[in-house]
Amino acid sequence: MEARVSVITLGVADLKNAAAFYEEVVGWKAAESSPSIAFFDLNGVVLALFPHAEMVKEWDQTLDDVPDYRGFALAHNVGSIDEVDAIFARLEEKGATIVKKPQTAFWGGYSGYFADPDGNKWEVAYNPCWTIREDGRISMSSP
Repeated sequence: MEARVSVITLGVADLKNAAAFYEEVVGWKAAESSPSIAFFDLNGVVLALFPHAEMVKEWDQTLDDVPDYRGFALAHNVGSIDEVDAIFARLEEKGATIVKKPQTAFWGGYSGYFADPDGNKWEVAYNPCWTIREDGRISMSSP
């Protein structure tokens, strides 16, 4: 797994309010997305805003199931499903805590989650709607 972060996802209480804060107060422009999530392209790293309950649902859990929920997740995007599977094979071989095995995601990609020893969640994902530039940064355009 390359040493880089592709996406920082913040869990939010009110998506519309949080997106308005980042647009109107911080001055960033939201990218086109579904109404259930907000994305901001931060020059090749993506900031995602996602409701708390939806974030843990992505892990096949509820807020009650996750006593160590911290309100964020980090993601490492790769260029193919095979790359996601290879990374998870290595993580499992090395004894990492697998939160959710890789699978087709509701948003059209393929991803899984693992946790570090402190419970911080990492997603490893292939998103067919985004391009990974040569330098590893994300372009929120189709390949």
